[in-house]
Amino acid sequence: MTRLRIAGSVLAVAALLGSCTTMSKDQCLAGAWGEKGYADGAAGYPISRLDDHAKACAKYQVAPNPAAYESAREDGLRSYCTFERGWAEGRAGNAYYGVCRPEEETVFMPAYRDGLRLYAVEDALRTAQGALSSAEARIDNRQDKLEAKERELAGEGLTEEERGRIRERIREVRGEIRDARRSAREARDAQDRAEWDVRRVRRELADRYPV
Repeated sequence: MTRLRIAGSVLAVAALLGSCTTMSKDQCLAGAWGEKGYADGAAGYPISRLDDHAKACAKYQVAPNPAAYESAREDGLRSYCTFERGWAEGRAGNAYYGVCRPEEETVFMPAYRDGLRLYAVEDALRTAQGALSSAEARIDNRQDKLEAKERELAGEGLTEEERGRIRERIREVRGEIRDARRSAREARDAQDRAEWDVRRVRRELADRYPV
């Protein structure tokens, strides 16, 4: 994965970050721009984060101190652009904003890509597990509805028209049960594949990382 591809993949996330209020009134008035810069650097935020802070503080008539912020941010980046942090950021599925120097990226990026690999297969497993749980819940729900309709059909005092409507609903519910069972089978297959992928990737990374 190249730096440009990674940066492109997180544009939407960056837009969301820019739309949020990044500092409270108390933080703006405190004016600890060095502390804020270091924290942003250590978190891997791009320099454009300062523009977001400036917008947040403008409503309180507070302007940032770019020199103090940028100097401290560089210090923070030194704790971010490391092999260990690259692994942790990828492992968590966090976005990378291309903030590390080229020489730092040679250390950061391999670990980040490996972390993303493991995050991706584990995320696929979580998705499959959620789909299976949802399908099984639908089966249980429709089975309850089917039993209720069958009891209703066995009741007395129903007209033929009413019995016809109940029978039609029973046919519909049985079809829904078949669909849910098919979804469950597909989700179970996806879960099996994802579990295999997770085991494979963990084996491949076990000699370099704490997996």
